[in-house]
Amino acid sequence: MFARNSAVSASCLRYATLLGALLAAGASPAADAAFGPRPGAALSAEKLAPIEGFINGEIAAGHIPGAVVLVQRHGQPVYLKAFGKRDVNAGVPMTLDTIFPIHSVTKTITSVAAMLLVDRGAIALDDPVSKYIPSFADTKVGVERKDESGRPVLDLVPPRRPINIEDLLLHTSGITYGFYGAGLVKVAYQGIYLGDFDNAGFAERIATRPLAEQPRTLWDYGHSADVLGRVIEVASGQSLYQFEKQNLLDPLGMTTTKFFLTDPAERARYAQPLDKDRHVERNSLNVTRWESGGGGMVSTVGDFARYGQMLLDGGKLDGKTYLSPATFAAMTTDHIGPGSGVARNYFYYPGDGFGFGYGFGVRTGPGNAVPPPPGSLGEIKWDGATGCYIVVDRAEDMFFVVMQDSPSGRIHVITTVKKIIYDAFEN
Repeated sequence: MFARNSAVSASCLRYATLLGALLAAGASPAADAAFGPRPGAALSAEKLAPIEGFINGEIAAGHIPGAVVLVQRHGQPVYLKAFGKRDVNAGVPMTLDTIFPIHSVTKTITSVAAMLLVDRGAIALDDPVSKYIPSFADTKVGVERKDESGRPVLDLVPPRRPINIEDLLLHTSGITYGFYGAGLVKVAYQGIYLGDFDNAGFAERIATRPLAEQPRTLWDYGHSADVLGRVIEVASGQSLYQFEKQNLLDPLGMTTTKFFLTDPAERARYAQPLDKDRHVERNSLNVTRWESGGGGMVSTVGDFARYGQMLLDGGKLDGKTYLSPATFAAMTTDHIGPGSGVARNYFYYPGDGFGFGYGFGVRTGPGNAVPPPPGSLGEIKWDGATGCYIVVDRAEDMFFVVMQDSPSGRIHVITTVKKIIYDAFEN
């Protein structure tokens, strides 16, 4: 099945090499003596108690409206609580069935869906994107320079090689976002959201924009996952949601994870941000056509309990295998570290101590901070613009989820909750 997919085979070899080195050094394959809990350490429920005081303090200070936190270990919830209000203005309390916009955590689901197709041989990591979306055959790279008068101009040059599926998964395609950073390529993305469109139409819009850099030269966060969503549609013959619903969401029992909320009862359960954060709002309450694979889904903590456990179990759950061991290993292996040729800049969102796999940040070391941020070697994670956050730590047989709709207050919440969780290990 993987004969035509050399990238998967190579990644598995790298994973096996890393695993062998760790074992030879006497380390757990997903833990390191320099940081993280002591192997086999117990997780103290009593020491998780500060989560409540911290989050309630953030609510009282007006930083966030509320949140839901789940910590699950050895297949059982260790901590599960809802805090604050689902709708501050209406005085509606937060509940465990609250529906949250998950924004960029959608990218992880899109990536898993794509790897389902890789496992089935329907797509290959080294397939050019133009095989599925022909207009990408004409994509050019934007190179900014100064003309004779000193004004910036944009030259369009051919890519050294076509963008492929792996580039979309790794955010190394050169497809960027236009709403952060500066330069003429960013300017070229202005107006990209105007009007009504579906995944096919949006992919065509992206294909007309210049790439920000040559493929596989820089980790550049952008619309790669949205284009990947369209690839899934072409390869499967279904809409992105229908493919995910049939092959991933329904089998997992993730019945509230979707792109749009049309049921009045579900709409009533939607988490509302504070008034100051309403500029970062998904259109999940409106009926449109764009199923954004990069940031369009909503979900609940109950659905993410299923999703997180499937990831913790290596791509399987309740006797059903979603991802083969080789594919799961490839997804959770760093592909952009030293020697890969992929650079990092100020906007490298995986952060210090993390590489990147197919849709997830992957912990590769303690990082440069002293003391290092909490976690374990090999943990995978991602978060979204409103503060949905998932961390899967296979070394500790644990994952945790933070659900919130708090664009301006999210970072302090997720970093502090993670610290409290890892401080709760009995080292």
